[in-house]
Amino acid sequence: MVSESYSGIVISGLSGDSGKTVVSCGLLACLKERGTNIYAFKKGPDYIDAAWLSLASGKPARNLDTYLMGFPVVINSFTKNAVSNGINIIEGNRGIFDGVDSKGTHSTAELAKLLQVPVIIVQDVSKVTRTAAASILGCQKLDPDLKIAGVILNKVAGERHAKIAKESIEELAGIPVLGAIPKLPGNYTLPSRHLGLITPGEYEAGSVFIKNFRKVIEENVDVEKIIEITRTSIPLKIEKSERVKQGFDSSKTKVKIGYFKDKSFSFYYPENLENLEKLAEAGADLIEISSTQKNDLAELDALYIGGGFPETNLEGLSSNKEMMSSLKNLVEEGLPVYTECGGLMYLAKSVTWKGKEYSLSGILPIKIKVEEKPQGHGYSEVIVDDENPFFETGTVIKGHEFHYSKIYEYDQSLKTTFSVLRGTGCFNKRDGLTYKNVCASYFHIHALATPEWTEGMVKCAKKYKELKKTKILIER
Repeated sequence: MVSESYSGIVISGLSGDSGKTVVSCGLLACLKERGTNIYAFKKGPDYIDAAWLSLASGKPARNLDTYLMGFPVVINSFTKNAVSNGINIIEGNRGIFDGVDSKGTHSTAELAKLLQVPVIIVQDVSKVTRTAAASILGCQKLDPDLKIAGVILNKVAGERHAKIAKESIEELAGIPVLGAIPKLPGNYTLPSRHLGLITPGEYEAGSVFIKNFRKVIEENVDVEKIIEITRTSIPLKIEKSERVKQGFDSSKTKVKIGYFKDKSFSFYYPENLENLEKLAEAGADLIEISSTQKNDLAELDALYIGGGFPETNLEGLSSNKEMMSSLKNLVEEGLPVYTECGGLMYLAKSVTWKGKEYSLSGILPIKIKVEEKPQGHGYSEVIVDDENPFFETGTVIKGHEFHYSKIYEYDQSLKTTFSVLRGTGCFNKRDGLTYKNVCASYFHIHALATPEWTEGMVKCAKKYKELKKTKILIER
């Protein structure tokens, strides 16, 4: 057991939409401009905020989720990726004490205490002045062990507004106010839609927003004071032993695993792709595929289709009939395919959005409609209760779901392999639609939380590769 120090801060708020992402991205860009070594993390299950943090920092932001991963794995992930000679920025989610229950289990506050880093609260002070201090005092009283090191006021109406709120917080709560950000014009607001923010990959002006956020921080926030606060992080006591390798029989042969990566499909945790590459030493060659371009899928040994926004690009997806037909034929031949949420939609016969129905691959006998309200939202948990290509029966899997789409028509003989313990799933508390070597579900998993998935993907890919070799020999 040794102690290692990682300077950092948690940027949190009293609610969602308090301005955490703007402050986190702006601060990262500001520190990067100064030449500071930085790394960004996002608390909780989130792809889009993490993508903006990645753009701001120039490095892949990692998610830290104690519900999905457990506390030891979160510490391991943090210490593995955090910079020890720089500053680590962790963006919280929702309100600082909001967790999975009334005790705030798995909240941002609990993560901050776990990693022993101070917290800066971004506080929306719209239409309040002295009352802002009451909110901060409440946070102090609710958890005296939480180190709240500063407050950044957001959406201030003017100098007088900022002055009263600042004096109230500093005098009554004894916490320094590190800045006051005015109400920003529309061109400083990140673009959003039904599932939240638009991903940077879909928005050509993403780098312009980051520059604007950097300017906001430089002009309105005491960056030097924040840097001082990051140095008050308490050294973490961690085990310096090697992590136990996953129990998998290594093979010298690499497999080729494709994954859709474009404007329609961009929801991939970095660890999911990295672990596929590293597993069993030989690992896998990952092949990035555009879902709207012509691609030769025959070379693949497996395919992974993550989530995203296929509904916003249905014209492009449905017009690429050649690739959908190729994929359908390969599935019949046994190609392993694992999909999450948006990927599940791609396998449907059709998707209806805004009153128009679009034909898709038809690999699964289902029809999907995108509704105006969420059909599944939050953490999910399933147990594998039937045979499938990727998981052993009895495996419990934790994940999360956030989808506006739903399956409104399906073949009654369609096989499902997951029983939903928490969450919505596909229908009737079931998920994990399976057909041949296909498994499709509405919930997203994280490889650090579910290492069985990585092993299952590579095993299926190697088995299929051997099958192809055998077929070629027989044909000869």
